[in-house]
Amino acid sequence: MERRDLKLQKLDDYRWLIPREGKMRTDGLIYVAEEMLDKIRQEDSLQQVANVAHLPGIISRSLAMPDIHSGYGFPIGGVAAFDEEEGIISPGGVGYDINCGVRLLSSHLTRLDIQDKLQQLLDSLFVNIPSGVGSRRKDLKLGPADERRVLEKGALWAVSQGFGTQRDLEHIENQGTIPGAYPDIASQKALERGRTQLGTLGSGNHFVEIGYVAEVYDQRAADSMNLAPGKITVMIHTGSRGLGYQICDDFIKVMLDASHKYGIELPDRQLCCAPAKSPEGKDYLAAMACAANYAFANRQIITHWVRQSFEEVLRRGPRDLGLELVYDVCHNIAKLETYDIQGKKKRLWVHRKGATRAFPPDHPEIPEDYRAIGQPVLIPGDMGTCSYVLVGTQRAMEETFGSTCHGAGRLLSRHQAKKAAKGRAIVRELADQGILVRAASKDTLVEEIPEAYKDVTQVVDIAHNAGISRKVAKIYPIAVIKG
Repeated sequence: MERRDLKLQKLDDYRWLIPREGKMRTDGLIYVAEEMLDKIRQEDSLQQVANVAHLPGIISRSLAMPDIHSGYGFPIGGVAAFDEEEGIISPGGVGYDINCGVRLLSSHLTRLDIQDKLQQLLDSLFVNIPSGVGSRRKDLKLGPADERRVLEKGALWAVSQGFGTQRDLEHIENQGTIPGAYPDIASQKALERGRTQLGTLGSGNHFVEIGYVAEVYDQRAADSMNLAPGKITVMIHTGSRGLGYQICDDFIKVMLDASHKYGIELPDRQLCCAPAKSPEGKDYLAAMACAANYAFANRQIITHWVRQSFEEVLRRGPRDLGLELVYDVCHNIAKLETYDIQGKKKRLWVHRKGATRAFPPDHPEIPEDYRAIGQPVLIPGDMGTCSYVLVGTQRAMEETFGSTCHGAGRLLSRHQAKKAAKGRAIVRELADQGILVRAASKDTLVEEIPEAYKDVTQVVDIAHNAGISRKVAKIYPIAVIKG
């Protein structure tokens, strides 16, 4: 990929334009504060925003959220929409961890209810939810028929097997099932990787986190989500595991050939793609839906193990605990959505890669109990700082295809983080802050040190002040399992 010294035009305190030039079909637009730009310019992410603007059928602008950093093809934090008829589908615009996403549980519990049992809770979660590279469950190995149903039905399959309730499904993006999944498209290698990993956390930045509501900014919205100061929450962040990674890897090869076949000129081969209407485009979408549904089922089953752990350790029943799903959102996905473009309704393939859907009040695709406030948006920080709950806005629908940021965004590479953590006792540092942590490996902890990430409060404030989502509550961690 060729890097150019891109000129940025400041639109306001939170928006910067990358003006169209050369073979770009449109402008780029990034949501950042000025003081963040020096660091961002040191990597490839701005060039990646410009590169995405070269792709056929792109509508409006190539976008990036305030958690922007370099990714495969598209930047992480990247959003782009492509015309249903003339546009493309790109695996790089979805990412390797298809439907990596996050969900939040609220509860009836307070910090006093669990403070004497916190270590036991953490230990129970660590046992019940396998984590780490290649982690697998011995008691949930899928046969071919069941795996097929997981890929077709997602969280609906998990609930049908006793892993949750109908209410859970109502509080998941797309009710936990992406339509159009066709398991026969997935390779045998992908299927084999998926059979033993359902109900597992995986590695890297994935986590299960016990926290408490530290601050409320919007009382009405917080009440709708049962988020009151001091109340205990649980956040779950994971995706489609090895199955999703393999599907992406398989289709990168397919799309490289397809780009050549359809005469698509690429500024970077990592943006390999195919027309959405082509056989290759349709096959990728069918396989992507399989991985997305696997991820929904994965988070749903982990939710069951979370509830089970709380019941066992605290010796309380489900009604007493009140561990209810607030919402579950996708981070890495391409979806066909309808938008008003220059006064006309158009269906677009919206790619969100490290970005979160942020639909406004009254949108028909969000649960009825949130219609008055907007879709919940969940933005985790790192294991040593806070996370945020927000809601979607009408401005997001008008500017960002109903999208906002998905997290703090990496600041240091994993190699840089290891160097910064050398000789430090990370577990003790976090314990001194009142945060218990367990991880499958020491490498994960050092790679995920708090300073490896941007300041999540700054990132969230940019999204809030730019109007593409609105702050509701802040959550502070007290116990974390890292993959």
